[in-house]
Amino acid sequence: MPLIEVKNLSRYFGGLHAVDNVSFNVEKGIIKAIIGPNGAGKTTLFNLISGTINVTSGKVFYKDHIITGLKPYQIAKKGIVRTFQNLKLNQHMSVLENVMIGRHIRSKAGFISGMLNLPNTWNEEKKIREYSMKMLDVVSMADKKDITVANLPFGQQRAVELARALACEPEVLLLDEPASGLNIYETKELSELIKKLKTWGLTILIVEHDMSLVMDISDDVVVLNYGEKIAEGQPDKIQKNKKVIKIYLGDDDA
Repeated sequence: MPLIEVKNLSRYFGGLHAVDNVSFNVEKGIIKAIIGPNGAGKTTLFNLISGTINVTSGKVFYKDHIITGLKPYQIAKKGIVRTFQNLKLNQHMSVLENVMIGRHIRSKAGFISGMLNLPNTWNEEKKIREYSMKMLDVVSMADKKDITVANLPFGQQRAVELARALACEPEVLLLDEPASGLNIYETKELSELIKKLKTWGLTILIVEHDMSLVMDISDDVVVLNYGEKIAEGQPDKIQKNKKVIKIYLGDDDA
């Protein structure tokens, strides 16, 4: 049984078919990439899976249960957590505080305990801080825990957002353009980190424009064009697919 099943998923904005009847599976423990030219519908597809926007038709299954229609926080609690192409960090909070926000989704202390500041809340806050520090260490940002996010360069802010997603303790990690804005050195580090996360047992679904990164880390690739799936398969087969070559490079005459 696939971990995630996307079945005939569509999202229309008036006459625009941003995602049009797309289906694919994501097996447990793999890295699956979604690629395509600008405007292909990749981020919209992520938004549909993560519950950020509503579907027009179709369904998403997670562990054979329908998650279509759930709120983003409900999907995150079930184990599907995402990052964003445009960073969603609180620029006025510290690095550690931003990551701790992600970890609070696993909090067991109730609203009343938090409001009354009871001892069990103190203990849990300590555990949240400790786990968040571990995730910052994973992305090599532990030494910058007290720095305000707004004072970090873009590449390090991306690392903080990844640490926050990991702090949610996901089973499936959705990475939306994680290499966007990174230099060659940072992209290489990202590649090694994603491979490391796979060895932890994480299942990773990634939207990415950097083809060298995609071909380096992916087990399977889905190609979108104008909202439709035009190809799916292993990276080496996708590289040789005539439809894929045409949308990226044009036809022979061009």
